[in-house]
Amino acid sequence: MSDAPQPAAPGEPEVLWRPSEERVRAARVTDFAARLAEDRGVGPFEEYADLWAWSIAEPEAFWVSVCAYFDVAFSGPPSAVLGSADMPGAEWFPGARLNYARHALRRAETHPDEIAVVHLDESLEPADITWGELRRRVAALAYNLRELGVGPGDRVAAYLPNIPEAVVALLACASVGAVWSSCAPDFGARSVLDRLQQIEPVALIAVDGYRYAGKEIDRRDEVAELVRELPTLRHTVHVPLLGTAAPEGALAWHDLVAGDHDDDFEPVDFDFPLWILYSSGTTGLPKAIVQGHGGILLEHLKHNALHLDLGPGDRFFWFTSTGWMMWNLLVGGLLVGSTIVLYDGSPGHPSPDAQWTVAERTGTTVYGTSAAYVMACRKRGLRPRDTHDLSRVRCVGTTGSPLPPDGFRWVYEDAIPDVWLASVSGGTDVCSAFIGGVPTLPVHLGELQARSLGCAVHAWDEEGRSVVDEVGELVITAPMPSMPTRFWNDPDDARYKASYFDTYPGVWRHGDWITVTSRGTVVVHGRSDSTLNRGGVRMGSADIYEAVERIPEVAESLVIGIEQPDGGYWMPMFVVPAPGVELDDALRDRIKQVIRTEVSPRHVPDEIIVAPGVPHTLTGKRIEIPVKKLLQGRALDEAVNPGSVDDMEVMRFYARIGAERTGRAGGEA
Repeated sequence: MSDAPQPAAPGEPEVLWRPSEERVRAARVTDFAARLAEDRGVGPFEEYADLWAWSIAEPEAFWVSVCAYFDVAFSGPPSAVLGSADMPGAEWFPGARLNYARHALRRAETHPDEIAVVHLDESLEPADITWGELRRRVAALAYNLRELGVGPGDRVAAYLPNIPEAVVALLACASVGAVWSSCAPDFGARSVLDRLQQIEPVALIAVDGYRYAGKEIDRRDEVAELVRELPTLRHTVHVPLLGTAAPEGALAWHDLVAGDHDDDFEPVDFDFPLWILYSSGTTGLPKAIVQGHGGILLEHLKHNALHLDLGPGDRFFWFTSTGWMMWNLLVGGLLVGSTIVLYDGSPGHPSPDAQWTVAERTGTTVYGTSAAYVMACRKRGLRPRDTHDLSRVRCVGTTGSPLPPDGFRWVYEDAIPDVWLASVSGGTDVCSAFIGGVPTLPVHLGELQARSLGCAVHAWDEEGRSVVDEVGELVITAPMPSMPTRFWNDPDDARYKASYFDTYPGVWRHGDWITVTSRGTVVVHGRSDSTLNRGGVRMGSADIYEAVERIPEVAESLVIGIEQPDGGYWMPMFVVPAPGVELDDALRDRIKQVIRTEVSPRHVPDEIIVAPGVPHTLTGKRIEIPVKKLLQGRALDEAVNPGSVDDMEVMRFYARIGAERTGRAGGEA
């Protein structure tokens, strides 16, 4: 058992959890540090902070040590560790050849009868796939892809939910050197085409439909549109999730994964494309982010083993879809020998506690979800500690947005009192976390435990100076292996450079406000590109949402700061009231008082406006920048890419507000 929560020192937040000595000794990061001392004469590192400092001061030694610790199998040896350290353009392990899928299926060689994948739909009945069977299906599909002429560098697109077929397809593509790219089937055809037309796939693997919130959603018309609008397609594979027959000209999934075939993993260069992920694309075409076999392999080995403490015997469940990078990270659980848990369904069906039921029924040991789900559980008054057997869950991870302090408290008071809470922050851009969990460190209220190994994360002020205990821009001052090798179809890396390197040349600016504390913890305040800057005092919107959405009568909120042509500053807040609640003057006064006393008297909104909803990206993140553009009078079709938004009717509401204020036509999209 861990130590009990204890009062904080003056000026420090409360310690909610502290690992036991036994847990610290058993942690993989502890073993990694000991191996460094034993094999390389580095250390000993008495504190995690010392290990982190060494990992960024000596990046070549650190990443070589990661390769050695996890026995990374190079088919061809590297000529160097870091051929060039320039950003962008860093060159990792030049000359090295390897294959991601070979490492993901390693455990099948020695433990073929163990469970590799557990999958559930909304029936919440688990079904298992062994390592041996997973390996067989991957080998069969890889064989047939080669027979179809799919090979190194060819793009294979997927329109699949979070089901085993998606995992098999990803690993088979990686096996043959094809480049994987997936979209979830809740994306409409236009949203998918915005992504896939950029990369010109030769094959499409698609479901006939999916099930969500108790309903069957037929996607055959959308798939037919994708086939019509993707002229480079040579093959379409039909996955009959709803039981329909393959359309004329399509290949049947069952036929492609039948039979026994030998493994055949294509050796590729370290930075050879493994997959293409996409940004949210709220203001234009989504960025097509290319990441390499070697960079993702090393980053996911490091993150999943050393930061989530995963290994053989663990069951790893993260609630996600195939349209979010967390799905790729979840599949990376196979790299460290853990069993991955796939849930295909609504987070709140058949009841709001569905995710906790998945964790219980699958014996999950590391369970990840979104901060939004944690806060929704809190608002609904759920108490999983009373309703579920969660005794095997030793880590709860959260991401997607900053987890407010009330979310931290709810986890410990109402979910699992003795659990390690790993709130993490990273991005699709690196398919991992910059900041997050460390199993050997305490958990402080409202704070992320530490910066990740090998991630040179700092908070910078406007002059480019590193600051501690002050809010600053999240920057990364040295390259990481999983940074994008490039954006697809981006001549001269123009979009890539503009996305991360236009503010501080040679230094990655991520677009978040953070505070690095003198204790080494980190607080994430929200996106810096939607900063509220009133009277020269900057603040992230996340701090305001955390305070306001604690009010039971507030379901969700959106706050925007807008510079006026006359030099003034207009800061409206849009509020979605809880069901049955009216946004009256009394509630407005309460909201203002909460912001004034708990956040900042300078950031009390000028107006509080009732709204029909808050717009989100297709992966559930609050949309702020396009709303700001609409409120400044931009036309809807100029301010937002309609294929990237969950509800365009909600966006039209903000367009009307902007048009009324500026006297301009709001436009349509």
